[in-house]
Amino acid sequence: MDIALVAMSGIRCCDAELLEMGLTLPGFVERSKTIASLPSLGLLTLAGMTPDPHRVHYIEVDHIADCPDLTSGADLVAISSFTAQMPEAYALADRFRAAGQTVVLGGPHVTALPDEALNHADAVVTGEGECRWLDVLADAEAGRLQQRYDPPEGGFDLADAPMPAFDLLEMDRYNRLLVQTSRGCPHRCEFCAASVLIADRYKQKPVAKVLAELDAIGAIWPHPFIEFADDNAMVNADYWIELLSAIGERKFKWFAETDLSVSEHPELLDLMRQTGCAQVLIGLESPVAAGLDGLETRANWKYNHLADYRDAIDRIQARGITVNGCFVIGLDGHGPDIFDEVSQFVRETGLFEVQITIQTPFPGTPLYDRLADEDRLLTPTDWARATLFDLTFRPANMTADQLNAGFKALAATLYSDANTHARREAFFAKRRAPHAEAGD
Repeated sequence: MDIALVAMSGIRCCDAELLEMGLTLPGFVERSKTIASLPSLGLLTLAGMTPDPHRVHYIEVDHIADCPDLTSGADLVAISSFTAQMPEAYALADRFRAAGQTVVLGGPHVTALPDEALNHADAVVTGEGECRWLDVLADAEAGRLQQRYDPPEGGFDLADAPMPAFDLLEMDRYNRLLVQTSRGCPHRCEFCAASVLIADRYKQKPVAKVLAELDAIGAIWPHPFIEFADDNAMVNADYWIELLSAIGERKFKWFAETDLSVSEHPELLDLMRQTGCAQVLIGLESPVAAGLDGLETRANWKYNHLADYRDAIDRIQARGITVNGCFVIGLDGHGPDIFDEVSQFVRETGLFEVQITIQTPFPGTPLYDRLADEDRLLTPTDWARATLFDLTFRPANMTADQLNAGFKALAATLYSDANTHARREAFFAKRRAPHAEAGD
């Protein structure tokens, strides 16, 4: 069969004023541009496990209006997307089906709402795609495609992870490539719509397989920049010490998302610096306790570690590793003071970079279910607004207008050229100071 794997990419924002602000505040869209340029690791992984004699084509689509008929002749079209892009993904799927092509949909949104997705597809794959992809191929080839392919109990064992088909990529389109070492996160924040919707438990890939993927990338890109596609990369410090100790002569820069517990392991921090870690993105979520209390569904880890935030950031950045601190604005414990509180925290801690988003209830998350029960969803099924920048719920301790206006004012403050320059200059000034080397 000829198989087209279609990734819906790009960053979305419906708020025209905020979108216009992004054009004049480069720091505001910096991380968004990086995310938008990343390939779909999920689809590349499925491509890597697709056996001969099937022929696979990998296609990225930013907007449906710009999509030519790239899948003509494909026997099977598989589309993966996130919630904000699902209206476009559905429209694209409808177009392909109208042309007589067989369409399969998958991803976190489809996993949360498979019946909705089946209105636009011949079949849906829920959970981890690797579990059932070979079944999909066999059934499609035999003309007996089922409507739903659900994962078996226990999900997919990352010890069996296939090599992603990095060779399908046009390398000049990307400034970094993805490698995954784990799925899930033990913290289970109620708003999280990442791999916790796909994997039912935290799991890790064998170190040898991760090293093999790095070597495969190195074979097509001599000096790559790697983004480790983990929800919480360094939660298992011993695993990462083993992995980074095995990096050896491999030369690359890298980025990862983690939590502040990484600051508690000097050996790990030293290895991160030595192996080329440029930055860690850390979900701080809130600089005040009221925003963190009850945020996680299993524990209160971030709330209990709030007092350590400042020292932890210092310990990480003292190694020359920059921290991108992420804040979710509009948590139930946030009132109108939150905007000044975030701005003050960023200024006092010397964060190199900062990312702010509006709390967004994604389908399938505990947050969505809770806000639905409380009748606080403003646009329950308007998925195009689930962008992280558009307000889709009624805040608890401020008005919607206060949240929208405060968010825009905070963005203007944090991402101004002057403040962005000041944060970065402060970081490099500390690095130039005497005794600024790691651990001193």
